Amino acid sequence: MADESALEVGRRLTAQGASVATAESCTGGLIAHRLTNIPGSSAYVLGGVVAYSNAAKHALLGVDEAVLAEHGAVSAPVAEQMARGARLAFGATYAVSVTGIAGPGGGSADKPVGLTYIGVAGPAGVTVERHIWAGDREQNKAHSADAALALLLKVMT
Repeated sequence: MADESALEVGRRLTAQGASVATAESCTGGLIAHRLTNIPGSSAYVLGGVVAYSNAAKHALLGVDEAVLAEHGAVSAPVAEQMARGARLAFGATYAVSVTGIAGPGGGSADKPVGLTYIGVAGPAGVTVERHIWAGDREQNKAHSADAALALLLKVMT
């Protein structure tokens, strides 16, 4: 079955002469995987980073250690900085980021399992969305990737 969201991202990027990069944590590269499954994606996918640890988020994407300490890895400010960092690192027109708690463990009262922040950085700035998924680990990762591609499409219009 064709991945309609990834296909549409590819169509729009190609039409705009634009490019994309990814910065993923809880999705573990799933967004980059979906984007690169499209034939010809090498024309617009510049690269991606799976920054699972806070140290990787800081070293590879420039996420401020003070922001990580104050807000935690699963937060809107971190998703924003991840997206900005990937856009800068790869020189991409757009960058999409995801940070969240896929489960089954790792949640708390303030940050439950399924909590996910998705960011998209583009020429007009950064947009961040908050979601809480109710599935298992694999489902939460899939929902996050779906929402990330949907937000990317929304920002690109």
